[in-house]
Amino acid sequence: MGVPKRISSKSRKRSRKSANRWVPPALVKNKKTANWIMSHRVDPTTGMYKDRQVITLKSAEKP
Repeated sequence: MGVPKRISSKSRKRSRKSANRWVPPALVKNKKTANWIMSHRVDPTTGMYKDRQVITLKSAEKP
């Protein structure tokens, strides 16, 4: 009995396999605070992005 050589195409099979590949997030060291943060995101400890204050953080102490 004849059996097909490939039931699904190579590109379909490879695209399924590529979905399982895990890539770690790109971390960048902040120049001023030396914290590791994800690239192109606001630093959560200082609220800075590209040397600009983007988020104003509330102080930790409450009277």
